[in-house]
Amino acid sequence: MNDFEDRLKKAIQRGEKRNAAKSEAIRAQALSEEECKELHSKLRLQLSDYIEKCVSALPNYFPGFQTETIYGEKGWGAACYRDDLDLTGGKRRSLYSRLEMTIRPYSSVHVLELVAKGAIRNKETFNRSYFEKLGEVDVDTFTNYIDVWVIEYAEIYSGTKT
Repeated sequence: MNDFEDRLKKAIQRGEKRNAAKSEAIRAQALSEEECKELHSKLRLQLSDYIEKCVSALPNYFPGFQTETIYGEKGWGAACYRDDLDLTGGKRRSLYSRLEMTIRPYSSVHVLELVAKGAIRNKETFNRSYFEKLGEVDVDTFTNYIDVWVIEYAEIYSGTKT
């Protein structure tokens, strides 16, 4: 029985060593906090410029929209908006439309998050979010979402009664 217990103890030690080596490899692969901040900043700059380019194209197709750059606590990106006046039915009311798209600020969860909100004539049309872990970000996927959401907003807006 002593031989069995020795083999059992050795097997447990081998398992613990394997687990420790695996944990160390995972820690070595993981980005440090500073590296995560730097990567987030680099990606944020790249994607917020792209957001601004895409959102700024909307006023070319829908006169009356104004654009603005967004930066700070809400994130970095752009918005376009317009405020129309509706006088139908003898009543005066303001109809507000806005598309806002941002890359959220860095957080301890180590993700890059794209957020988009759209409202047309005082009604929220969509509220979207997409994120990936910082170490696994595919910029093409993010630019595709930006394209799709701006195009979706344009399609919905063009289909509303003006």
